[in-house]
Amino acid sequence: MSLTAILDPASGIAGDMMLGALLDLGVERKWLDQLPGALGLEGVNVRAERVQRAGIAAWKVDFDIPPQPHGRHLKHIRAIVDASAAPATVRERANRAFELITAAEAAVHGTTVEKVHLHEVGSVDAILDVVGSVWGLHLLGVESVRCGTIALGDGFVDAAHGRMAVPAPAVVRLIEGFDVTAGPAGSGELTTPTGAVLMQALATPGLPPTFRPLRSGFGAGTKDFPGRANVLRVTLAEVNDVNANSEAIVVLACDVDDMTGEYLVSAAETLRAAGALDVILAPVVMKKGRPGTRVEVLCAPSDAPRIEATLLVATSTIGVRRYDATRTALPRTCRETTVFGRAVRVKVVTLPDGTVRGKPEFDDVEGARLATGRPAAGIIAEALRNVGLL
Repeated sequence: MSLTAILDPASGIAGDMMLGALLDLGVERKWLDQLPGALGLEGVNVRAERVQRAGIAAWKVDFDIPPQPHGRHLKHIRAIVDASAAPATVRERANRAFELITAAEAAVHGTTVEKVHLHEVGSVDAILDVVGSVWGLHLLGVESVRCGTIALGDGFVDAAHGRMAVPAPAVVRLIEGFDVTAGPAGSGELTTPTGAVLMQALATPGLPPTFRPLRSGFGAGTKDFPGRANVLRVTLAEVNDVNANSEAIVVLACDVDDMTGEYLVSAAETLRAAGALDVILAPVVMKKGRPGTRVEVLCAPSDAPRIEATLLVATSTIGVRRYDATRTALPRTCRETTVFGRAVRVKVVTLPDGTVRGKPEFDDVEGARLATGRPAAGIIAEALRNVGLL
């Protein structure tokens, strides 16, 4: 069993809401008061008070901040985090969060990570929110984070680059892979860039199939909607490690002995394009010693009928076997960086011990190799270095 923080962002998520929920869960107020000093951010006053949001008592956290530079580059934020009194694991995860949002902003604005100037997320309160949230979870002994459906809000938000529709472009990139919902109507921005990057850096999408709640806490948002609680609920729960990253899948399989390799590869690509999670072609020996190929397809249960129909059409088989299975998948995210002027995506997985490993996408590396003439090994190393994995 592992201690898991289960987030219910039914009214969105922001860094101050996360800090409020952590206070409600038992993080000491004294620690929060000392957080700015631990980060070398002097002159910052912490305000935390109990408030009501549609009848639910929650903590509301705010910071009174003296005049500061409007935003920072990633290297300046790293320097603040690295010089802080936070534990090494906290510094590593906080830096990863800022690397993720910098990569998202670079992709949105068509520039490099080094040139991105973080405005809202580079401000003092955002640094306190991100580092404080990661550190607070660490203090509670949380080993993993799961996230339910995220409410995004609606309307528009005013940012450094002007008025943008909700959700902001960087938020959309940061919540890729998570279940989201628009609205409610008239709510404005509910999920901020700070809240979104915390989810991408720390959380696995979806709720565990079973868990044992231990206690819960509520963090309040700034807005107070009539008749609707603008709070983030965080539940500390025990989760069976075996089921933590497990998901139900369907396996579809057939054997064929009258298709050439070219058409089998074409069929596999057709199945992947149709939404198959994976397609495997394996050699088999069929009736009367004839060489054949087993086509095995993994898909989500809801996609099984459609994928099965595609399999029957794309191959020469006259029958498909189907059976239910489960698979344990490591939490995955995709980071994007620029290497020698070319966009390269890096698939990042989180291992059971909390460490991460990454692998640049082959197609992107090959495209960069052909365009620049540089060796693939150098492109891979540079991509991993850019996303903080080397």
